[in-house]
Amino acid sequence: MVHLALHFIIPLLIVAAFYRNNWKWAYLILMLTMLVDLDHLLATPIYDPQRCSIGFHPLHKVWLIPLYILLILFPKSRLVGLGLTLHMALDSVDCQVTNGVWSN
Repeated sequence: MVHLALHFIIPLLIVAAFYRNNWKWAYLILMLTMLVDLDHLLATPIYDPQRCSIGFHPLHKVWLIPLYILLILFPKSRLVGLGLTLHMALDSVDCQVTNGVWSN
């Protein structure tokens, strides 16, 4: 439950610190990047509390993370890249806390 809450709280802290003038738009974009979790629908079972998302789900592959980070470098894709990178980081921390590994 803490993991899920962090997916809402950390982006809110980021937009409060760096996007004060346009925080609603920035927060919306960061929240839309959570759609990356739609790839969980391809797994059986859809939810497994012991499963590490990183490396398991198609949009959570380790090789995609550098591409998500690369998106941060370009102004037009910065928030999408930030949201995806933050999402992967939080999921990786969850893997570490839950299973003692950083990725699957």
